[in-house]
Amino acid sequence: MRAIETCRTAVLGGHLEKCDRCDATRHAYNSCRNRHCPKCQGSDRAKWLENRKEELLPVEYFHVVFTMPEQIARIAFHNKETVYNILFKTASETLLTIAGDPKHLGAGLGFFAILHTWGQNLLHHPHLHCVVPGGGLSPDHERWIACRPGFFLPVRVLSELFRRLFLGALEKAFQNGELRFFGELEPLAEACAFTAFLAPLRGAEWVVYARPPFGGPLQALAYLGRYTHRVAISNHRLLSCEGGKVSFQWKDYKHESRQKVMTIEADEFIRRFLIHTLPPGFQRIRHFGFMANCHRKAKLELRGKLLIAPIAGLLPQPAECRQMLESITETPGRCCPECGIGTMVRIAVLPSYRWPASPPDTS
Repeated sequence: MRAIETCRTAVLGGHLEKCDRCDATRHAYNSCRNRHCPKCQGSDRAKWLENRKEELLPVEYFHVVFTMPEQIARIAFHNKETVYNILFKTASETLLTIAGDPKHLGAGLGFFAILHTWGQNLLHHPHLHCVVPGGGLSPDHERWIACRPGFFLPVRVLSELFRRLFLGALEKAFQNGELRFFGELEPLAEACAFTAFLAPLRGAEWVVYARPPFGGPLQALAYLGRYTHRVAISNHRLLSCEGGKVSFQWKDYKHESRQKVMTIEADEFIRRFLIHTLPPGFQRIRHFGFMANCHRKAKLELRGKLLIAPIAGLLPQPAECRQMLESITETPGRCCPECGIGTMVRIAVLPSYRWPASPPDTS
């Protein structure tokens, strides 16, 4: 919270810039570089996208979402690291297992998953977004097996396996003493109560949602840029902060995705935002299958050889990628905001200071 509060203010120091044409000056303060800060994700997002461009394949891309039931989300609220790790592990195992089954695709997938813990109203809603190329490597790594156009894997089969794997892993975590319970969930610390709590979930339908395919690598790149490094809410959804209340725009998916405005107390807005801070060192973007870090470099060339279509002709061209990056990142311009002709040049360094003390005298 302190990092976000002091981001790009005099607290963190910065530098003084001056236009080389009209002598206009401006203060440019340093960013906090906290991964939860909405202001500091632009450059990290651009670097991440630049590194992912070479991994794009000239195939159809699919978007699969794994969502845990509300009862499990309540347990996850106080056991973030344990339950979120289970979500990653079981969702990835589900995709790799079903895709590897000869009855379905019979291929080894490669994909990455992004953890989101929020809904449009900023309440706790953990779910996993998986971006998957439409196909995979054959077991002997001699050919590329493509899925049917417009269809990836049956979601009902994915849902059933995901449910079984997740509940099994959650029970194991309970037996190992890795779960903690507070407030109204405190009785679940007893084994009998925990088992009874999970019983209705064994027969319930767990939501695994396969969204319409992206259609190609350019559309996949656009999705990556918008959502990989975003936390809870983007600045353009914030409408006002007046009288101790914050108003923001949100999409009500239960009512035909209608755009609505929600106004809540500032303290409640801060509370909802802080719900989505992750444990230190927790990785919210992970790669699996042939995209896993240990395989990625070695299999990149192999995938290119096995795909019949020429990659160079189907992947986004440099100009398209550059335009895409510029549209989804927030890189401050060097052009003078006053005359629009000159370039802002650094002329002095502004030292940081310990908040909440007063800034040092730089006159």
